Amino acid sequence: KFNRHLLAVSMALFCLLRNTMDVHARPANMSSLKDKNNPTSKEVNEILPPDHLNGMKLEMDGHINKDFHQEVFLGKEMEEFEEDSEPRRNRNKLIDIFSKVDFNKDKSVSAKEMQRWIVEKTEEHFQEAVRENKMSFHAVDPDGDGHVTWDEYRVKFLASKGFNKKEMADKIKNSEELKVDEETQEVLESLKDRWFQADNPPADQLLNEEEFLSFLHPEHSKGMLKYMVKEIVRDLDQDSDKKLTLSEFISLPMGTVENQQAQDIDDDWVRERKKEFEEVIDGNHDGIVTMEELQEYMDPMNEYNALNEAKQMIAVADENQNHNLELEEILKYSEYFTGSKLMDYARNVHEEF
Repeated sequence: KFNRHLLAVSMALFCLLRNTMDVHARPANMSSLKDKNNPTSKEVNEILPPDHLNGMKLEMDGHINKDFHQEVFLGKEMEEFEEDSEPRRNRNKLIDIFSKVDFNKDKSVSAKEMQRWIVEKTEEHFQEAVRENKMSFHAVDPDGDGHVTWDEYRVKFLASKGFNKKEMADKIKNSEELKVDEETQEVLESLKDRWFQADNPPADQLLNEEEFLSFLHPEHSKGMLKYMVKEIVRDLDQDSDKKLTLSEFISLPMGTVENQQAQDIDDDWVRERKKEFEEVIDGNHDGIVTMEELQEYMDPMNEYNALNEAKQMIAVADENQNHNLELEEILKYSEYFTGSKLMDYARNVHEEF
């Protein structure tokens, strides 16, 4: 399975990085391995389902999305909050965002207002995926007939991996053996499975633009979201009961701890996943997460999830414990909301606002 391959590569990379004391080593996502400056790699990126999906709580390989809070708070403005950006500029942007979240203009943000904002920002990520999909679909549908066959996609994928396009096309047309390496064959088999899952009934082995969107972005389709959940459970489920226990969810990738820093990374991994499992994913707190619970947790357009997320975000910065957020609080905890730590957050806040 493609997901299993993703996980295996991620684990291997983690072990390598952990031994070099890289503090960001806790298993890397495939998205972090992509070479954006390599034209061939860029071509692969365009047509391969991404590991990271903005506004989703888990990555495709089952890792927790570290940027989730920032993604659902900033939406399409995420890239504007760079770490090296001028602090006053970021601060002014955050003040402007606060004024928009504060829908009733009472100078505080309630859980309902934050919920409304999260849903709006998640929708922005959805629309961005739709725009990107148009370009990706054009890349695999050069004749513009609005449909792509599995064979056409296979040829495009293999060509992007360095295989001769004409040779691959001829072999596929004549039903000859492709003779590709084992890794490429595994990826192809997983992609084929995913392709046919995205082919809405009545199945015709063709994907139109909307179906191709769900192929790349399973969050856009209930059926594909369910498929993604099944794949994640399959990767983590050690006793094959199609459910996840806490021990399965927090299990570490294989590897030997070489130093204290690596041990700290392991400890953080376990602590973070344990908290998420017990406090958020396991809805009925019975120590077992079913596929239904995981699907509900991962559904980015679930408004109940958005309300829970809003309450969690407020709780992080709610220093006066009034269950709302004031501007001073959101500026003080800017790193949590935006990834950018602001300086002199309290200076002239009321006057500027």
